[in-house]
Amino acid sequence: MPSLTATTSNASVQVMLFSDRLEVWNPGELAAPLTVARLRQPHASIPRNPLIAEPMFLARYAEKAGTGILDMIAQCRAAGLPAPEFRQDGGQFVQTLGRPLVTVTPEASPEVAPPVTQPVTPPVTPPVEVLARLLDRAGALGNAEIRPHLGLRDRAHLRQRYIDPALADGLIEPTIPDKPNSRLQQYRLTPKGRVWLDDLRRDKGEA
Repeated sequence: MPSLTATTSNASVQVMLFSDRLEVWNPGELAAPLTVARLRQPHASIPRNPLIAEPMFLARYAEKAGTGILDMIAQCRAAGLPAPEFRQDGGQFVQTLGRPLVTVTPEASPEVAPPVTQPVTPPVTPPVEVLARLLDRAGALGNAEIRPHLGLRDRAHLRQRYIDPALADGLIEPTIPDKPNSRLQQYRLTPKGRVWLDDLRRDKGEA
């Protein structure tokens, strides 16, 4: 769930289950500069409560990469469900998740509960994709410049999970290849990386 600004309110989180969807209503507004439109693009992690976010990161339950919404969209599409919907409604942040259609076999009697199509658990959005999208927008960036965009603080974690795999696949390249440890070193998309990202966006139906 994205970070929300909490205001004094007697409202509580509401979870409503319908035959075709699940709705979760949270009191509060998106934390600036996040907007509903920006949630569908790569964005930084903006924790509303750092005291909770920090132990979650240390326990490896969260990466502080701001990829949760993108993972959710990818998993819904892979499971054959519509992409989740998000909106602000009267001081409430509303998230709507579609449910799989219920199918009834011809032999089933009216009293027998019909089987439910089980969603397939898809892979989460790869860190390489997050890095490629960032470099596509920003151009060449160094390690220290990339980390704030992804909400990361660990330099080694960024290199192991994001930079090294992208380099190995030939999707990004260093701007100073003969001095890999230079403090001025930056990374940019290769022509192969741009083609790969364009194909990925086309497969996901992005403009």
